[in-house]
Amino acid sequence: MPSSLALRTAPEAGADVVELVRTALPALERVLAEAISTVRAAVSEGEKLSATLLEQEQRAVHGLSWLATYVFGVRELVHYADRLGESGKFGEAERLIVQIGAGEYTAQILGGIAMSQGEIVRLEDLFLTDESIAALRETEAVATLARHGNSAAARAALAAIIRAAHGAVTVGDAGLDETMEAMRSEIRRFVEAEVAPLAHDWHLKNDYIPMEVVSGLAELGVFGLTIPEEFGGLGLPKEAMCVVTEELSRGYIGVGSLGTRSEIAAELILGGGTEAQKAHYLPKLASGEILPTAVFTEPNTGSDLASLRTRAVKEGEGDAAVYKVHGNKTWITHPVRADLMTLLVRTDPSQPGYRGLSMLLAEKPRGTDADPFPAKGMTGGEIEVLGYRGMKEFEIGFDGFEVPAGQLLGGVEGQGFKQLMNTFEAARIQTAARAVGVAQAAMEVGLRYAEERVQFGKPLIAFPRVADKIVMMAVEIAIARQITYFAARAKDEGRRTDLEAGMSKLLGARVAWAAADNALQIHGGNGFALEYPVSRLLCDARILNIFEGAAEIQAQVIARRLLEGGN
Repeated sequence: MPSSLALRTAPEAGADVVELVRTALPALERVLAEAISTVRAAVSEGEKLSATLLEQEQRAVHGLSWLATYVFGVRELVHYADRLGESGKFGEAERLIVQIGAGEYTAQILGGIAMSQGEIVRLEDLFLTDESIAALRETEAVATLARHGNSAAARAALAAIIRAAHGAVTVGDAGLDETMEAMRSEIRRFVEAEVAPLAHDWHLKNDYIPMEVVSGLAELGVFGLTIPEEFGGLGLPKEAMCVVTEELSRGYIGVGSLGTRSEIAAELILGGGTEAQKAHYLPKLASGEILPTAVFTEPNTGSDLASLRTRAVKEGEGDAAVYKVHGNKTWITHPVRADLMTLLVRTDPSQPGYRGLSMLLAEKPRGTDADPFPAKGMTGGEIEVLGYRGMKEFEIGFDGFEVPAGQLLGGVEGQGFKQLMNTFEAARIQTAARAVGVAQAAMEVGLRYAEERVQFGKPLIAFPRVADKIVMMAVEIAIARQITYFAARAKDEGRRTDLEAGMSKLLGARVAWAAADNALQIHGGNGFALEYPVSRLLCDARILNIFEGAAEIQAQVIARRLLEGGN
């Protein structure tokens, strides 16, 4: 094991750094296993988890999720180093990312993990004994990593590499194969030409993303990335979805999110649709001929889908049968220009909770700003938002809106919640990739400003605390990227990935917010001016901690999986 002195001063000791992290990892995983056991005991009655105790001990429950996410991040740094080492790509930048990232996360595990700006969870909060905590602290590899991993010397060394790269998009090798890197480059060229120069103007004017850009995405195959080739898609893995989504979101989160609509709709139809529904809709989704929107959320339900009230009453018989929809939906993204709504409704009011829910494939005509919903029984109004613009958010009211009964997803009522749950893994992985893209954009604008802005006779980046901000952005982006890729690869292998997808989304959203906030801080007063793109990035980053499962809901979902044996 390297000494602490070697860890601080020997940049050539890459293998030693990785071995130090590898040596520390079992102790971190051991304390996570103990924490799962102690929290489980605190929230159980007999052999079963208690809903009352889960809520009462919410701080510990959610803290467990954050501890698991941090251990996941450290583990993936080791795997990242191993993969790059095997291909001969593990260089100085990658070594410093592993050292600083593992060192910082280990130090936070020992000292306190920020669940939000004002909520710090500590090991003591997880009902761990003093002996268990002391044993972790006294593990030599853990103590060395926590004390010396994220050192000033290491941060300065990585800052020098970042500056010498002259604004290269990523810091350190992303660990992708040649095919994925080629795809990244192709999407990056499109973004640099068609998106990045115009995005801030779209944001300031609250304009739609131009249809020319949407058509360009369709030509690149963005809407059919993961749809099987037999249905007109490219049949690519979820990892490709992450790469493409990250690059598009780096240019503008709205552009990166256009593909999310198609991803959700395709997942629903692939997983729950009839063969006829697959054959009809999937090729049109893949080509971009059909633009979909997800219509799930209601004004008074939010994440509590069991309380959903929008009802669909079936009338008529045979081919003439229709569902008449009544109710209200909110936070519906890009509905005006959408052709297809995946519409979650209650078809059986006698069935409580989730059991009476069904999913309709509801077609609608495209609207305009002047006439957003030119369909009988459908009205709506725009919700003005801080960021995440380009597609526009709406409240929608349904009053007798008709959907042919044959448009019931899967042809069987009562399957809506189950069908929706099957899409959440992919949706959260993609949201994590969107977060990485926004964080990457924030790092880039922060770095560029820090290089160009001169104060007291030197560029801002020459000051250690400014450089440290850039370095920590780069390191946390790398961690968020790697755990997102892991979740995507696991999904591609057909494994259950709700745990990894949730942790990727949980961490990625916080990383994006921290990066945008720090990038704005680097801009000083100029960051508060609307004319600077960093102001948009701050607004865009903030939504990531809310949609696709707010951070608190996400932490609850992760914890339940851990406590039920998902570790």
